[in-house]
Amino acid sequence: MSASVPNRSVAISQHDDPPDIPGATFGRTADGLLVARVGDLVFAMARGRVGHFLVSAWRVQRPLEQLKRDDFYSHHGDVADEAAFRACICEQAEHSRELKSLSREVTRTSCSTPWGLSQTGTIHADGIVEHSTAAHGGFHLSVDRNAQVHPMLRSDGGWYEEDSAWAIVAITFPDLFTGYERRCAERTMKDGWPDAWETIFGTVLGPGESYEKDRIAFEKRHAADWIVVAGINSSHHAGFVECVAKIGGRRGAGTEELRFLVPSGEYVVGRFGFVIDPDRHRVYDGPSDVVGWQLGRRT
Repeated sequence: MSASVPNRSVAISQHDDPPDIPGATFGRTADGLLVARVGDLVFAMARGRVGHFLVSAWRVQRPLEQLKRDDFYSHHGDVADEAAFRACICEQAEHSRELKSLSREVTRTSCSTPWGLSQTGTIHADGIVEHSTAAHGGFHLSVDRNAQVHPMLRSDGGWYEEDSAWAIVAITFPDLFTGYERRCAERTMKDGWPDAWETIFGTVLGPGESYEKDRIAFEKRHAADWIVVAGINSSHHAGFVECVAKIGGRRGAGTEELRFLVPSGEYVVGRFGFVIDPDRHRVYDGPSDVVGWQLGRRT
């Protein structure tokens, strides 16, 4: 794991502009974007269709004022405003400083991993190695180290991929990770493994604290409801969205489905889907805009 953040969710929150951030240099790009350099990384607040989002590039050595939007290729999610951007840079600078104190060793390796041949290995500690391959990567724990992982989370082979399962390693060996990485790991664990989190830390996650727990609750609550699985603005009925819905949102061959017309102003898809209200949204069997439908029949 380097100072880059391609596989960690960037934590962005609203704070007042810090007057000074050790380890960070701010400026403006040639096309006017707010930009900051932290070590080998350069971050910018790019303009989106709605609002702004955070982008970055690695090992770009040119002066900040010479950079342009096209120099940035990694995307890290939405950022509210300049104050939030500066707060994010503050967090990244802190992360960079802590990384130096961890003394991780990067070596060339040629061992086999579940994701291909390892190209480099970052040794976090004896028996804890993070491997990078041409396509993916993750951690490998020795037998002794893997035995320290909670049984609810333990991988039999000691391999933990870099997108999500890396968080299992981080919460098991927190002293080997920066504060930023630990916060990302906590968020990943709560979202993806809520039962394990509650068991290990003796707590109960409430609504909004875990994506997976909220998803399960939503599916239980709406198991008998029609959930939209596809929708398109209707060319036959202006101001309506033509929706294909299935009971409980269950997909797959043989599952019953119906089409509904939903007023465009009401069609706001939530975190886990749009729930049809049969008392408000009428069943529709007329000419269709949905791919695979024609005059109310599958083609």
